[in-house]
Amino acid sequence: MHGRVKVKSTAQQEEAKRKEREKKLKVYVAARDACFSKRKDGLLDEGSLQITQQLLLSNPDFGTLWNYRREALLHLETVRDEDEVQKLYEAELSFLEACLKVNPKSYGSWHHRAWSATRMPRPLWARELSLCDRCLSLDDRNFHCWDYRRMVVRLSGVPVDQELAFTDRLIGSNFSNYSSWHYRSTLLPLLHPQPEAEPPRASSTPPPPSPQSRSHRVCEEQLLKEYELVQNAFFTDPNDQSAWFYYRWLLGRAEHEEMISCMFVSREDERVSVAFSRTANSAGLLLVLDGQPQKVEWRTVHPQLKHSPVWICDLAPGSISDVSNEHILTVHWMEKHTHRDCALHSGRTESWCRDSATDQELFRSDLSVEKTSVLQSELQSCKQLQELEPLNKWCLLTIILLMRALDPLGYEKETLAHFQTLQEVDSMRSAYYGDLCSKFMIENTVLKMEYAEVRVFSISDKGLTTLCHLDQLLLVTHINLSSNQLRRLPPQFSMLQCLEVLEAKDNSLEDLEGVRQLPRLEEVLLKNNNISTPAALRPLASCPKLRRLDLRGNPVARVAGVEAELTAMLPSGVDLLL
Repeated sequence: MHGRVKVKSTAQQEEAKRKEREKKLKVYVAARDACFSKRKDGLLDEGSLQITQQLLLSNPDFGTLWNYRREALLHLETVRDEDEVQKLYEAELSFLEACLKVNPKSYGSWHHRAWSATRMPRPLWARELSLCDRCLSLDDRNFHCWDYRRMVVRLSGVPVDQELAFTDRLIGSNFSNYSSWHYRSTLLPLLHPQPEAEPPRASSTPPPPSPQSRSHRVCEEQLLKEYELVQNAFFTDPNDQSAWFYYRWLLGRAEHEEMISCMFVSREDERVSVAFSRTANSAGLLLVLDGQPQKVEWRTVHPQLKHSPVWICDLAPGSISDVSNEHILTVHWMEKHTHRDCALHSGRTESWCRDSATDQELFRSDLSVEKTSVLQSELQSCKQLQELEPLNKWCLLTIILLMRALDPLGYEKETLAHFQTLQEVDSMRSAYYGDLCSKFMIENTVLKMEYAEVRVFSISDKGLTTLCHLDQLLLVTHINLSSNQLRRLPPQFSMLQCLEVLEAKDNSLEDLEGVRQLPRLEEVLLKNNNISTPAALRPLASCPKLRRLDLRGNPVARVAGVEAELTAMLPSGVDLLL
């Protein structure tokens, strides 16, 4: 204990303690063996309850003993009347309280308590709620108790508003109570849903937390009250993460329309490539050519991708290859009851159709409060806190997200400056901030590319550490990733089905695993990377039109006989620069 002088024990004292431990262990082992013997003989009586009780009070995490105890209780239910069974389980709950005093986070004790409470003829839910209150007053983050409380609330029909008031009390006494903030997020959509949702009665019972219930929006009037509550919390203790996580939940996430975002048709390859707004299942895709359903085999662009937002299929030979003919191709997404048409006009070798990213809505999905004025107000509040706490990482990250939601391009410079500060003040998470910053820069580049209506994607010298949103680059013909910090190209890179030129000079690439089956790829410029073996370039063998490969400045260029090995491995006629 702190503040107490440590007194060294003598050899005699140590020996006495050892003998006492051995004595207790012999008693425990004897009782355990006797218990196992009774279970083996099929004895399910009061004696089995007594002996398991003795053992579980010493070690409440002995799962086999809880199982034996439940077997005995189930047997006793069959030979006693309802009142006797009621008293039996009341005594069981009292015994379990003693076990929880030994270990308040005992899995076995809480599981057995839930089982016992539901077996009672007349459950004592008020008593159980009171127990939860006492346990949470001692440890407000005891997740076993929180799970048990949600079960009690569900089965006893506790009103939602009463549970919300309970979270008010806990949060009021401790802003750092993450469990209470989380529980509050499951209750608010039930008690204060947005107007278009059907409001539940005040006495309705909250279901167990689920992704569906957490995603429902809260009415604006209540949101404003919650903003005030959570701002009080993070202005009081800006470094506590609990309130910041809840604040992120309040700001919410947009639910974009699920649709076919892009469709590309190539006469030369006789191939259809389709990009979706989210990961799709090929089983729900139907291709129709000039009004006739086609029997095609849909596949992802890379063998490692079992689920993907981009799918491709090959048409029957000769079905669209004649450039003098016009065709209408339609892809139906049966799961979402939507489709997209693409006209392939005569004289054209390819065609595409896609939704544009107008009004910057393409990536505005992190925060989705309906009114811009609310987001602006929240941004000003966070900036006020930043003036007081300029190096607070939670405040800086929230400001970044608010700026992204309001105007990703307009706030681009400020966002990059905040990321630099974040990496300095929270160096242990520097890699995370680097990846998140890379994600946002890629989003901005996609937006700029869309506005310019070009098929060239250039994001060189930006310090990128990762690639994302590659499904948005289905139509790109030239990509420049030079002078970044990329170590790999992910399997999703093969979504660039129209890519002709890949520039990735001055990175740290170690292989090209993500560059597979790109039917139009002609040039790959990899000067000054970390590719060390010919095997790392093997995926390029699946790119039939490859004509130029620059490997200068890579370790592989110094491998003996590498030119002959690459020539044999890659498509014929490739111009190698070593």
